[in-house]
Amino acid sequence: MRDPQLATAAGLIGLLVAVAVLGPVLWDQDAVGIDLGATLQAPSWAHPMGTDDLGRDVFARFMSGARISLTIGLVAVLAGSVIGGAIGLLAGALSGAIDLVSMRVMDAILAFPPLILAMAVTVGLGAGLTSAAIGIVLTSIPFYARLTRADVVRIRSANYIEAAGTLGATRMRVICRHIVPNAIVSVPILAAANFGYVILTLAALGFVGLGAQIPTPEWGAMITQGQEVMLTGAWWIGVFPGLGLLIAVTATSILADRVRDLLDPSGRRAGGALSVKETAP
Repeated sequence: MRDPQLATAAGLIGLLVAVAVLGPVLWDQDAVGIDLGATLQAPSWAHPMGTDDLGRDVFARFMSGARISLTIGLVAVLAGSVIGGAIGLLAGALSGAIDLVSMRVMDAILAFPPLILAMAVTVGLGAGLTSAAIGIVLTSIPFYARLTRADVVRIRSANYIEAAGTLGATRMRVICRHIVPNAIVSVPILAAANFGYVILTLAALGFVGLGAQIPTPEWGAMITQGQEVMLTGAWWIGVFPGLGLLIAVTATSILADRVRDLLDPSGRRAGGALSVKETAP
């Protein structure tokens, strides 16, 4: 790749994916078990990331946490983009009462800080990874819906759309043939940018005890565990999951910016992606 930042970001993401997928095959997963004779050991050849207060290998738990964070992040992004994109397409293409009602619902969701709303949903459904994922998906849907609707409204007023209608194309054909393919181009860009937010929010929910529950090795929960023993000098328990989280979020953010530049060099769609509240009905 000619872009060093893009190459670096893609390489880091590829490394995390390899750790998540190949970790259980290449590393002794028995090290995840409790070993009270090996508690709080510093990083070494036997334990590259040390052990925690129960003697469990932090590296093995780090790899399991990467698998959990990346899998839930991917599922949440896909679910949010599909649901939000569908709402935005329907609202922008059909307009009228459907547009008004759906956008008011999206505005109601956007009125709450995303993390607070995700926490409220997780508390209501019961703490756990599934509840956390549902809460994260709910908070991300309005952004996809607003972005897609803005693109549909812009495309709907284009000259070639009017020309297609003049030539006898039905409304459904115009929507399926012209509006949908052009409107969904921005969705992958926002999804790539949203991936880092999803991982970070999942870690935040795990940090406050609403995400992964003991003994699930999720990065946010591991950071909380590391904070509890930080004063003993066991810095490695929380630092390595934190570094993994930092790398994942930073790399996906850089990758999203570069993908946006490649797909839309003129920056015409970038403004729409950053301004999700525009073109309100």
